[in-house]
Amino acid sequence: REEGNYRLYATFSDVAGLRVRSKVSMAGVTIGRVTGITVDPAYGQATVEMQIIGSTGQLPVDTGARILTEGLLGARYISLMPGADDEMLADCDYIEDTQGALVLENLIGEFVTRLGGS
Repeated sequence: REEGNYRLYATFSDVAGLRVRSKVSMAGVTIGRVTGITVDPAYGQATVEMQIIGSTGQLPVDTGARILTEGLLGARYISLMPGADDEMLADCDYIEDTQGALVLENLIGEFVTRLGGS
């Protein structure tokens, strides 16, 4: 880890399209990068490691993380939404409030299934 930066982790049900080096942003500003993606076979979840620029104490513990897409077919990235808690995330903490990637193929599949069922 680079000096002056810290790591955060988040667990997602789906990280489709997210890659190592994908940006981590807050309010549209890049504040870090994805540095690792691993899978936990016991829970069927993906754990994402992020390196955040700067020192700890900037993000409340109730910060949320979601995977979004730039534009319609652009690259995936993680967007952080800071909460209002007085306690702050520290190095190696986990972000608890997460929302996985919306996968277009899954949405289309659900739509087609609903059409066929009606």
